[in-house]
Amino acid sequence: MATAAIPYITFAGNTREALGFYQSVFGGKVEVSTFGDFNVPDAPPDGVMHGALTTDEFAIYGYDGMPGNLGDATRIRIAIVSDDLPTMSGSFDALAQGGTVSMPLAPQPWGATYGELVDEYGITWMFNIGPAS
Repeated sequence: MATAAIPYITFAGNTREALGFYQSVFGGKVEVSTFGDFNVPDAPPDGVMHGALTTDEFAIYGYDGMPGNLGDATRIRIAIVSDDLPTMSGSFDALAQGGTVSMPLAPQPWGATYGELVDEYGITWMFNIGPAS
């Protein structure tokens, strides 16, 4: 798998609807995992924890947001997906310089290594390293 940067959008509760609309425009396939699929506490079980519209040319990722941050001003994040753990770990560490790590890189239930940070310019980066997302 090549490394890709993918827009990750907080849809504030209507991810399924939004990705379905984008699918009607661009085609492709929509896949959704719910908070309930991963037993996320304090989140609606049927809420979208991760949604993806994947076409032959690009992808759009999104989620419903967590209770308490549905009005989060950071509606768009950048997701880095890759299977190159050493290189991406270095990139994660470099972006963290001058920024804030909100979730250190660590193995996750879906089989990848995941971490999240806000860089010194206020951009949120989500790293998913391992199995395709």
